Amino acid sequence: MTNRNQLNIGVLLYGCGHHQAAWLMPDSAIEEIGESRYYQRLAQIAEGGCLDAVFFADNQSFPATNATDLPAFWLDPLINLTAISQVTNHIGLVSTISSTFSNPYTTARQLLSLDHVTKGRVGWNLVTSMTDWEALNHGMETLPPREERYNKAEEFASLMEKLFLSWDQAAFLSNRSNNQLIDPERIQATDHAGAYFSVKGPLSTPRSPQGKPVAMQAGASEQGIALAAKHADAVYSVSWNFKQAHAFREKLHKQITQTESPNRKIKIYPGLVTYVGKTREEALAKKAELDEKLPVVNALKQLSFFLQQDCSTWDLEAKIPILPSIEDFSGPIGRYQTILEIIEDTDPTLKELLGYLAAGGGHLTLIGTPEEIVDQMETWFNEGVADGFNLMPPSLPSSLEDFVDMIIPELQKRGLFKVSYQSTTFREHLGLID
Repeated sequence: MTNRNQLNIGVLLYGCGHHQAAWLMPDSAIEEIGESRYYQRLAQIAEGGCLDAVFFADNQSFPATNATDLPAFWLDPLINLTAISQVTNHIGLVSTISSTFSNPYTTARQLLSLDHVTKGRVGWNLVTSMTDWEALNHGMETLPPREERYNKAEEFASLMEKLFLSWDQAAFLSNRSNNQLIDPERIQATDHAGAYFSVKGPLSTPRSPQGKPVAMQAGASEQGIALAAKHADAVYSVSWNFKQAHAFREKLHKQITQTESPNRKIKIYPGLVTYVGKTREEALAKKAELDEKLPVVNALKQLSFFLQQDCSTWDLEAKIPILPSIEDFSGPIGRYQTILEIIEDTDPTLKELLGYLAAGGGHLTLIGTPEEIVDQMETWFNEGVADGFNLMPPSLPSSLEDFVDMIIPELQKRGLFKVSYQSTTFREHLGLID
């Protein structure tokens, strides 16, 4: 069984790495970006370091508006994770699912099928999606308003729970002598009829070897935190600094106390970007090498999306113009809050802000020796603002290899991370089974 006094660590696999210049590095795997073997290799590196999960985010659009646009999610996450499952034995497999666009019956069946294939290694990350480009691929002119998206997500999450648990494999009798395959009394219709979905049920797949796939959530808006408080086993969070991480923990705890299960615990995994070296100077040089290749046009495009306004004409050497308050902002809240926090902490020029956002878009960024980095990870863990981290390597595979080869041994030396897998299912890895 997993030691609950140790960190959980997963990795978000994204293209050639989370830094916007990663694909330009001479050792990048850009030519392999559409090959499952590339992601299988990354997952095997992660499993070699005893990481708890590989995770895929998702975006169901490809605007392709300039020559350097890359379909980072070239392969469908569930298909990619299925390929990964065939070359790994322990590591958890987490796919992002959009409640705005997905069919709950089909999605539940796919997730539960992979959970059976892997004997209980599956998790799913519920999102409401972020862009009108995605909506246009699903018969919508624009993305529905946030309130409607989260109302639909609430119903989606509740329905998925019903479908995941609709029947137990014990009802499958396969009794030749009595000519009885199933016990119909133990398999009942779901009979869901809601505002957004109507599903007769039950699901054609029995419940998971781990009870049900682990439910993750990544929204940082008030609605997103409320959704997580009711339905998530764990949340991915965006925290630039300790203050932001503590504030997120407090918001989530407050929301949990207002649910039907006010004492339940939800794991929190902030995103983590690391540049590690034998010396701090070596680590800084790794960051500088990537930053030097940063495509400014792409970086400004990303910032424009985060801020929901055109930043392309702003002066790179000037300070950031005054931005709208959180209350007046209509875009994705979590990343916007982080950018406001970075600006408050550092008072950066536009060029400096782009550097902070280049890898991971404003997540906790640790630079230094293994000892220096683990010092910070240990503080966040001991202070209760993080149950672990969602690693976001700036470049792949090199940053992931650095983490596994240099940081994991330091964590293990301090007793903060496992030296081998002691559990079978993803739910057990995360210590979610009493």
